[in-house]
Amino acid sequence: MPPTTFRRPTRRSVLRGASAVGLTAVAAPALARGAAAGGPPPPNVVVVSIDDLGWRDFGAYGNTFNETPHIDRLAREGLRFTRAYSAAPLCSPTRAALMTGLYPARTGITDFLREAPAASNKFLSPDVPTVPDFLGPYGYTTALIGKWHLTETYSGEYTERPGNPYAHGLDEAIASERLYIADGDYFHPYRFMPDLPARRPGEYLTDRLADEAVDFVARHRDEPFFLHVSNYAVHTTLAAKPDLLAKYEAKPGAGELPNRPALAAMLESIDDQVGRIVAALAEHGLAERTLLLVTSDNGSPFRDATAPLRGGKSELYEGGIRVPLIAYWPGRVPPGRTDATPVSTIDVLPTALELAAGDGAPAARFDGTSLAPLLTGRGRLRRDTLFWVYPHFNQDRHPHAAVRHGDFKLVRRLRGGAAELYHLGRDPGETDDVAGRHPATLRRLTALLDAHLADVALLPPPDPGAYPVTELDERFDTDLGRFTVLPVPPGSHRGTATAGDGRLTVTTQAPTHLLLLSDTAPRTDAFALVLDTGTFAGTGGQDTVFVGLAKDADNYLLFRHHNGLRRAGWDLRIDGKLITVGMEPLDNLDGTVDLSRPGSRYALVARGTVATAYVDQGAGWEFLFTADAGGVLDLTDPEVRAAYRYTASVRLDRGTITLNGLRAGSRRRGAGPAS
Repeated sequence: MPPTTFRRPTRRSVLRGASAVGLTAVAAPALARGAAAGGPPPPNVVVVSIDDLGWRDFGAYGNTFNETPHIDRLAREGLRFTRAYSAAPLCSPTRAALMTGLYPARTGITDFLREAPAASNKFLSPDVPTVPDFLGPYGYTTALIGKWHLTETYSGEYTERPGNPYAHGLDEAIASERLYIADGDYFHPYRFMPDLPARRPGEYLTDRLADEAVDFVARHRDEPFFLHVSNYAVHTTLAAKPDLLAKYEAKPGAGELPNRPALAAMLESIDDQVGRIVAALAEHGLAERTLLLVTSDNGSPFRDATAPLRGGKSELYEGGIRVPLIAYWPGRVPPGRTDATPVSTIDVLPTALELAAGDGAPAARFDGTSLAPLLTGRGRLRRDTLFWVYPHFNQDRHPHAAVRHGDFKLVRRLRGGAAELYHLGRDPGETDDVAGRHPATLRRLTALLDAHLADVALLPPPDPGAYPVTELDERFDTDLGRFTVLPVPPGSHRGTATAGDGRLTVTTQAPTHLLLLSDTAPRTDAFALVLDTGTFAGTGGQDTVFVGLAKDADNYLLFRHHNGLRRAGWDLRIDGKLITVGMEPLDNLDGTVDLSRPGSRYALVARGTVATAYVDQGAGWEFLFTADAGGVLDLTDPEVRAAYRYTASVRLDRGTITLNGLRAGSRRRGAGPAS
């Protein structure tokens, strides 16, 4: 199918945190001088990314089972980075970082994006400048071949979907998913690209991407280009061409982990793809005008394959974020070198911009930095710190963040602050926590990480200073005149609800769920709503309090706490239907939250479409989880906000629950973007 090109006419260049101290300006001496009038064109940049590839899956990184001769040759004739990192432990945020040169937290993409029925509606906003914005002014054609995974919309006209590649100004987006990828589909017909015709019988997707890349190079050989060949492989479910699979199944060691014949066969197809791209560049006389990068979007999901590093995909230990990175550029990148400088996905775009602009590179704001000094071997990076934030639950993993500063690395849970400190120079496998032996280093890295979290403003706690405009301050001193009491579902038992002497009291002898809607709607999409809990019934299967927003008994977003199970979570109901698709598993919180203690509080903090749960169990605010309901409840829309009210709620089988207060504060107008 021929590529379709589309470029929107205008774009705002709005970037959250653009003035933050963590961003670096790129305006350095360049490898390329072709930006000058009359000179040769600036160099091409080709990035080949491999989905879920482990850091040592190439032969060049020590793998003796997988066969990657083309890629290994690039490593021998180019530069092999030994401490390269993905910007995140999962695919979508790393892809956002590659497109923007920013840490994922600044882009709003911090987790893998869900399928369309999910409550969220995340996408990489066109308001965030991306590759075409920076390279387009220098005459570059920009293109994607393969996986995008930066939108959660999979219906409607492709070019009209929020966050689609063309909305970011890419000139071509070829063989990019039209439906949710899920567990992949490697043989035609492709489930997630139903309209893509095959070029040959039995077509294999990796080979198709190679065909498209070779054709792209031929079409654009006379102009500079940035091409991202974004492989769907080797993401599970593993599926290889039968002849290659048979080859590896018959190979000695095939039955011994971490050797996986299907993965090895898939990787050989990618290796052939890379070989074809290199040959196409040479055929058209572009080899010496093209920087080729080969890397991965995150660590392997197979923990045995990341050894001796710790962890894997979705973790911020080295096995989840250490990736291979090979740079090949005949005549510009000296052959046969390795470099142990820590580098990251966020460095790709700053590098491309420097190559494109020559001495005229604009002072662009990035978290990343240009790798040009390392590519030539003529200099070093002026950076000694990298950050990662993964604020999500994933299987048995808790939300956590990390910072690498020099050879030390801190990994810290976002709730409770439990921290581990490792010296990666001596202990790359992160087996020896040295926090107790290096207290000064622990304090230093803790301060760096705290400053970064504040800089990206990802998880703002409900501190009054951040939300100084009082919208609701209900102490329940008199009555419920400001509240509407609704049973859930409508018409069900409602018990009795009274207020006075600083307490709201709900009593029932039958199962009851009540919403207590205040008379106040949020004025902005940046607010903090705090529930002061009181006493619980201590009986029955339901002993639950809620805090959030409600329109009526069929439409609400509520954070809940079940006292008996010490369980936290959230309920989203729209038009009477409870929406659960795409929700993070919060089972890890079970048994850890007790709001029956004196002074306990439960808070919902909203920034745009994202709501964050915090609890205070008597010792200060603790982060719990985030929830994104933007696909069905868009709080950035003033009309939607006007229909919802700050709400407290209780659910119990019998007995009495009390609440001590409900307060809401918002940010001042003009205090900056909400998200």
